[in-house]
Amino acid sequence: MDKSPATEPQPSYVKLAMRNMVRKGGTSLKHFALTAVGLLSVLVGLAYLTR
Repeated sequence: MDKSPATEPQPSYVKLAMRNMVRKGGTSLKHFALTAVGLLSVLVGLAYLTR
């Protein structure tokens, strides 16, 4: 009844990303904030240009 590596499920990308985020808490929060600010500024800029 030993599990071979081929049959056990691969960890999902979401789980790996969450584990990575927990391990590097401050850096990923900073990157998330920068991404959010950048995306928001792009949307506001587009809204301003296309009004």
